[in-house]
Amino acid sequence: MSAQASGGRNGPLRDVRILDCTQALAGPFCTMLLADLGADVIKVEPPRGDMARVLGPRPKDTKGCDYGGYFASINRNKRSIVLDLKEEGDRDVFLTLVESADAVVENARVGVMDRLGLSYEALRARNERLVYVAIRGFGDPRTGASPYAAWPAFDIVAQSMGGMVGLTGPRGTAGMPAGASVGDLFPGTLAALGLVSALLAARSSGRGQFVDVAMYDAVLSLCENIVYKYAADGTIERPKGQGHPVLCPFDVYETSDGAVAIAAPADPQWRMLCDAMEREDLAEDDRSKDVFARHANRDFVNETILAWTRAHTRGEVVDALAGRVPVGPVQNAEDIFRDPHAHIREMLVEVEQPGSNPPLTLAGAPIKLTETPSGVYRRPPLVGEHTIEVLAEAGITREEKS
Repeated sequence: MSAQASGGRNGPLRDVRILDCTQALAGPFCTMLLADLGADVIKVEPPRGDMARVLGPRPKDTKGCDYGGYFASINRNKRSIVLDLKEEGDRDVFLTLVESADAVVENARVGVMDRLGLSYEALRARNERLVYVAIRGFGDPRTGASPYAAWPAFDIVAQSMGGMVGLTGPRGTAGMPAGASVGDLFPGTLAALGLVSALLAARSSGRGQFVDVAMYDAVLSLCENIVYKYAADGTIERPKGQGHPVLCPFDVYETSDGAVAIAAPADPQWRMLCDAMEREDLAEDDRSKDVFARHANRDFVNETILAWTRAHTRGEVVDALAGRVPVGPVQNAEDIFRDPHAHIREMLVEVEQPGSNPPLTLAGAPIKLTETPSGVYRRPPLVGEHTIEVLAEAGITREEKS
């Protein structure tokens, strides 16, 4: 699907205007989700632009396009304006824009916006309905002063301190970060939810509020099982490999040409798996006849399944189990581009690029709505591409800005 095919900005948030002062990944992902849902997201960039613009893969025509794939993926559907918030005149312009905005989102370190005179309190004085969202490594002192509040943070730090790294990787290791930037993406997702929730409250009460999401907190909430297990009996979860700590089989299994995920923890699923493997005897074997036996003898169960999967291709295993037992191939990007699901569900969206560059395919909008569709309708903006347009909407001329 092309970006133009989605029909423009007509999602459920189409009457929401957001001033996006974020850079890098967590903040822009948050505002991308909201833009996909129809919000008018105005990306406020310094003169040099978002720091992520220079990250690849870079387009062939770099003169015609000032951003790479990293930026493009999480900044579609937005408009860009350039304001140097270190300059008084541009701060005044920003404050004028705040008066008609529904929300401001920023992911600077603690105190940065305050020192610029653009704190939550200062902005609220201009617009009592304003929802102010902050995404930081360890949160904002307004909601709880962490001893790490002043520390900078990246995805890998949040994953490590929030528990994700300590759960992930081969058994017996110190752990490893997830392949996706979960320490950025999940906080961004929660911030989008928090913004919409606060906006709903503001529309009934007339009062906005400060919304704070710490990257550490978000990852910890994602790893919620380590909390209750330790609280209950002192269990410290360690990297668990590919399988599940309790359910079996619930693992990734090698095939002759790749790997598949198979999950058959319930007895009916296990019997269907045994039937597909032509090992009906396993359904009555004392080592595997019920969920408790399979958990106690997981090595036996997994070795038995591996003996079968390794003798077949990935496609053969999937065909044997599909529709009966939860199964799925382990897919890379090339596989996903070939998968009809990704195309039918519009999860691969072709977006134009400026200059002489060919279109770029981005991951589509995962939230589907029937009456107010979400989608990708606008390519990512060049630095300051919409400055004159946005300021004119606020009654500010180019001369007034300077």
